[in-house]
Amino acid sequence: MKIAFVANTSWNIYNFRESLVKFFLSQNHEVYILAPKDEHTEKIQKWNIQYFEITLENKGKNPFSDLKFESQLRRLYKQIKPDVVLHFTIKPNIYGTLACRSLKIPCINNVSGLGTTFIHKGLSSKIAHFLYKIAFKFADKVFFQNEDDLQIFLDKKLIKKDKTGLLPGSGINLEKFKPNFQENKNAEKFTFLMIARLIYDKGVREYAEASKIVKQKYPDVDIQLLGSYEKDSKNPLNISENEVISWSNEVNYLGVASDVRVLIAKANVVVLPSYREGTPRSLLEAAAMGMPLLATNVAGCKEVVKHQENGLLCEVKNAQDLAAKMIEMIEMSPEKLKQMGVNSRKLTENHFDEKIVWQKYQEAIEEIKS
Repeated sequence: MKIAFVANTSWNIYNFRESLVKFFLSQNHEVYILAPKDEHTEKIQKWNIQYFEITLENKGKNPFSDLKFESQLRRLYKQIKPDVVLHFTIKPNIYGTLACRSLKIPCINNVSGLGTTFIHKGLSSKIAHFLYKIAFKFADKVFFQNEDDLQIFLDKKLIKKDKTGLLPGSGINLEKFKPNFQENKNAEKFTFLMIARLIYDKGVREYAEASKIVKQKYPDVDIQLLGSYEKDSKNPLNISENEVISWSNEVNYLGVASDVRVLIAKANVVVLPSYREGTPRSLLEAAAMGMPLLATNVAGCKEVVKHQENGLLCEVKNAQDLAAKMIEMIEMSPEKLKQMGVNSRKLTENHFDEKIVWQKYQEAIEEIKS
């Protein structure tokens, strides 16, 4: 069977779809990847797949550019003749579905998070709702990564319930991410670690503000931030390098890392004060490694963090409450922190194993092709 994966970046495919791609390859399917070129393209080309470069404006709102993107996908789908197309990210979900419809090719979409079009209300949000409603009429299956996102689509009548399904995010490799990766936590300094792209919707500014409060009481705490700057300089959501530098007395910016496991293993708590998520990868990876977690009580995060069981939840956009929860974790007994870590691992084993994702996609494809 020919299976095409389509996303808005090669980075997305490399970071979130590798295990699914390799599962289908292990089942002797032909896999085609359609994504823009970036620094991760060469890596995915080594997977025994066929790669096709596409171009799109991720943040663009030009309808002519989007129609051109749909035409580009239609042309490639004609050339490849896939048996099924798997769409990821907003524009492939919408315009890829329309391209599939015109060629009568089955497709499965993945809504990995609602993003800024749902967080920030306005004309662009209304347009996005309209486009989703039109496109998703023709999708064979649409997977969501949490109940809240699914319910919003149902409430707004953007999709029929019988076409929907739930996934545990992109799943987690429980062999790669496991406890005791390295037993080398800094015994002298309690360490918080936040892993996220440097955009304000991830709660980066609240993290910096909370750090100032925490440092007043516990000046020796190490409050770390790991993540890349967004390359789109026009994106108003971006956190600038100068802003991060201005936090240097409170926040220890680590840049980016090729293997986050090393840094997760050294931390005491992994933090994500995001405004909204699908299923956050950073929390899943940390949970699988047996880490206590601290996150906002929002869609996506609350699926991975169970308050007082494997971590704490704080109020969204509230730096004071985030700081209070950070201090609570600093003052928590080592025994309780350790038990939270044990509970994190159990949660991933029971609900977030990547094999669950493989099975759900396989069942959806079998249902479509039957």
